[in-house]
Amino acid sequence: MNLTLYVWRQKGPNDKGKLERYEARDISSDMSFLEMLDSVNEELIKKGEDPIAFDHDCREGICGMCGQVVNGVPHGPRKRTTLCQLHMRHFKDNDSLYIEPFRAKAFPVIRDLIVDRGAFDKIIQSGGYISVHTGGVPDGNTVLVPKHDADTAMDAAECIGCGACVAACPNGSAMLFTAAKVSHLAVLPQGRIEAAKRVCVMTEEMLKQGFGNCGNHYECESVCPKGIKVKFIAKLNREYIKAQMP
Repeated sequence: MNLTLYVWRQKGPNDKGKLERYEARDISSDMSFLEMLDSVNEELIKKGEDPIAFDHDCREGICGMCGQVVNGVPHGPRKRTTLCQLHMRHFKDNDSLYIEPFRAKAFPVIRDLIVDRGAFDKIIQSGGYISVHTGGVPDGNTVLVPKHDADTAMDAAECIGCGACVAACPNGSAMLFTAAKVSHLAVLPQGRIEAAKRVCVMTEEMLKQGFGNCGNHYECESVCPKGIKVKFIAKLNREYIKAQMP
């Protein structure tokens, strides 16, 4: 398989970037997207050129580190698939691929396809945890949790914090990410104690970090590799309103 790549190259946060053309030759259809970039980088290194910088870690769809916009879609064309799990068999021979970093005010470009997603860390640090003392490790049946609540918490906890939702949102909103983190704690007994404070501080930190407001475009849900639903944004809004009530 041969491909034409148009890749965003930018040396640093304060430098002007541009799309540069590369040829990816003899690419196996069994390669992942990141392995394809590895192959391109090997050729660039052989030529004495700078390799394309991109984020990756586990390459198993777990860590949330990988993230690029492929032909205008964060993580590429396949639903519920992280970029590292996207395989080249889903493209055609002689395809042209436009590869860019996640673009958002709160995600400044560090180099090429790597962006600084530290704003997500700031949101978690502000309140995405349980700080009350819960004692030792209890027996699994000591604290009873209704199945519906447990399922809801697990659905929200699937969020890997990759940032695709922000990149897809026309407003650069982090509402889906923040809502998932708020919701998975708010529905569990241990998290309800600080629920009111948590939703307030995390929402305030989200705005402080420069993320936009939710415009109900549903693009966030569409590109989320873990299928996080916008119903959690509604949950966040309800929790926030309750927290503001006297």
